[in-house]
Amino acid sequence: MTDHLTLTTAHVRGRLAVAAIGGDIDIETAPALRTHGLELIAQGHPHLILDLTQVTFCDSSGLNALIGIMRCATAANGSLTLAAVPDRLARMLDLTGISTAMPSYPSATAAMNARLTEVT
Repeated sequence: MTDHLTLTTAHVRGRLAVAAIGGDIDIETAPALRTHGLELIAQGHPHLILDLTQVTFCDSSGLNALIGIMRCATAANGSLTLAAVPDRLARMLDLTGISTAMPSYPSATAAMNARLTEVT
């Protein structure tokens, strides 16, 4: 598809970090997403929230990157939470059964409120 992806760490609070993702997550950009997630975990933020409000496309490479981030977060006694998941990605998560391991919320604020009570 494209090599355009934006990754912005929007909020950091203790062991929790929120990253805003925008653009297409595909074979070209999925490695950057995975790297960004793993860097946040390595920096001491194993509880990640990915705000997907601006994601326009996600293929199986993107799904694989999300699973990789989730596994690393779990290994660091953390978690991966998704916010504002686009319909097509939500369907992919449901069909693969990944949605049961990766909670999602309608907005980054809702995800942060839910996770902050569990993390702190």
